[in-house]
Amino acid sequence: MAHIIGGAVAAVLGLVGIIGWWDNFGDFLRGALPLAILVGGLIAINTGLKLAKDKK
Repeated sequence: MAHIIGGAVAAVLGLVGIIGWWDNFGDFLRGALPLAILVGGLIAINTGLKLAKDKK
C-alpha cells in the first residue's frame, strides 16, 4: 500500500513540476529525444545483427 501512495505522490509532484517548468521541460525534451532515438536505433541494429548471426 505504501508503494501505491508513494507512487501517487511522485506522479502528482512530477505533473506539478512539468506544468511549473514547462519551458525547461521542453528544452530537456528537445535535447533528450534525439539521443533516445539514436540509442534505440543502435540497440535495434545490434539486436538485428545478433538475430541474423543466430539464424546462420
